Amino acid sequence: MSQVCKITEPLCNTTLQCNEKNWTPEEVQRDYDYFMAQKAAELLLENKLISLSEFDKLTELNRKTFYPYLSELMPKIA
Repeated sequence: MSQVCKITEPLCNTTLQCNEKNWTPEEVQRDYDYFMAQKAAELLLENKLISLSEFDKLTELNRKTFYPYLSELMPKIA
């Protein structure tokens, strides 16, 4: 089970209000599939088998295909 925490005060006070999120099996699988697809894309980039622009296209495709839970918070790809 995962928790989503809302910061209600500056971090120095560490006061958090947490709401539990109940993940469905489909959501867990979708996030896992996204993670694995991104890991594969990162390995391709690290080994210079794809360019940075190809990596960005794969990342965008992975986000659209798997729609990970926090995709709205991920940086936009130019």
